[in-house]
Amino acid sequence: MTVLSVAFPLLPVSADAAGGSEQILWYLERGIAGAGYRSFVIAARGSSVSGCLLPTLAANHEISEETRRIAHRAHRNAIESVLATTEVDLIHFHGLDFAEYIPSSGPPMLATLHLPVNWYPPHIFDMPGLTVNFVSQTQARSHPVANGCPVICNGIDLPRYRAQEQKEGFLFVLARICPEKGIDTALRVAHRLGMDMIVAGPVHPFATHRAYFEEEVEPLLDAKRRYIGPVGFEEKIDLLARAKCLLAPSTVAETSSLVGMEALASGTPVVAFRSGALPEVIEHGLSGFIADSEDEMAEAVARIEEIPAARCRAAAAARFDGKRMLREYLSLYERLRCSSTRQRRMASAPHSVL
Repeated sequence: MTVLSVAFPLLPVSADAAGGSEQILWYLERGIAGAGYRSFVIAARGSSVSGCLLPTLAANHEISEETRRIAHRAHRNAIESVLATTEVDLIHFHGLDFAEYIPSSGPPMLATLHLPVNWYPPHIFDMPGLTVNFVSQTQARSHPVANGCPVICNGIDLPRYRAQEQKEGFLFVLARICPEKGIDTALRVAHRLGMDMIVAGPVHPFATHRAYFEEEVEPLLDAKRRYIGPVGFEEKIDLLARAKCLLAPSTVAETSSLVGMEALASGTPVVAFRSGALPEVIEHGLSGFIADSEDEMAEAVARIEEIPAARCRAAAAARFDGKRMLREYLSLYERLRCSSTRQRRMASAPHSVL
């Protein structure tokens, strides 16, 4: 089988990627190549993959509408080039904007919705030859046409995380620095409790993200509450293992929470807002706490030592193994390919004459 994976334009795919869709694509594509399948990836220049990378543009400056249009055109051209020269069995889209560069015909196509369903144009559910899948049960329940769409819950590479019993005294936030991640809320909680905090994650080149950092986040930073920028995979593992707890005060309906899964795999409990699928990942009172306000988040952090590291690790091992996710995707790939083959055979079979 030959699989063409298509990433969101402009942001690179690698083990160090901060975005959830880039992380999932990287892990899946490594598994695709490891399973002996032929793998092509269309992604931003600077990506690192296991198969054959077909690089397009990378965002070096602020991402404008014109930059997006250029990136969409580059992705369309790259897809058309692959399909013209290679027999592709399946195209797997991971980007929010995939409808802008999806081909009108070709092999079976799959689009994983990594973000809230209402962020995508409604017509994606009616595109011929396209199967849409969700990444959590909560996300699937959020949309009326979810019936019949596959649900493959996210997972992580569990063996790469180490659970640490002895925690240090700092709170940790790991996310894109943007308004919907609620970084300012987390910082106010840290100030309120007089606790150290480390904030890590990229400020992507979007005007709203930069303005949010400068106006809402930066004024709350000081010697005890520090922003350290993007972190690589090894540094992320270390910080997650040492942190007292992870805060996830997201204000958007999260479709999943890879960082929540990573924290639990590190033996670190999570305090999260009741946003989207966060309560599906964090079991209240068992692996962390779900809060409905900034006040409740501060109260939960004060109780965090009630959650033992071993229980967090056990929850991650039982529920978030990336090998399960990979098996489910490879099985779905095979079903889509076989279904497409049957349809082609039926279409080409001679019709009986009565």
